[in-house]
Amino acid sequence: MRSLSQDLRGRFLHAVATGASARAAGRRFALSPTTAIRWAKAWHEHGAQAAKPRGRQPGQGAKLAEHARFLLGLLEERRDITLQEVAGRLAGERGITVALSTIWRFYAQQGITFKKDRACRRAAARAGRRAAAGLV
Repeated sequence: MRSLSQDLRGRFLHAVATGASARAAGRRFALSPTTAIRWAKAWHEHGAQAAKPRGRQPGQGAKLAEHARFLLGLLEERRDITLQEVAGRLAGERGITVALSTIWRFYAQQGITFKKDRACRRAAARAGRRAAAGLV
C-alpha cells in the first residue's frame, strides 16, 4: 500500500483551511473519515502536510547493536538456542523486550540463521513407516 499523493493531501488541507470540516472535505476527495480526521489533526497540531515515512528507516536496525556481544555469546553457549529463548534471556538478564523479528533481523545481519541442519533430521521412522525425506 502506498501513501496517497501529496497533491491530494494539499487540496484536502486547502479545503479544510478555507472552512470545510475534515469529514466534508474527506467526502469531497473520496477519503475515509478516519484519514480525513488524521490529516486535519496533524495539520492543525504540527503543521504537517507530508506523509509520514513508511517502513523501517535507515539505522533503525541498531536497537540490539549495543548487545551484540551478549547475543553472539548466547550462540556460543548453546548453538541450538531458539529465538524465544534468546528473547527470554534478553528480557531476564538485560531488561530488554523486543519482537522475535528484531532478534531474527539482528542475527541475519550477522550472517547467522536459525535453519535446521543435517544434525536436526529425524533419526528413524516409527514402526511400519518410511522415513521422511531429509531437508536439503
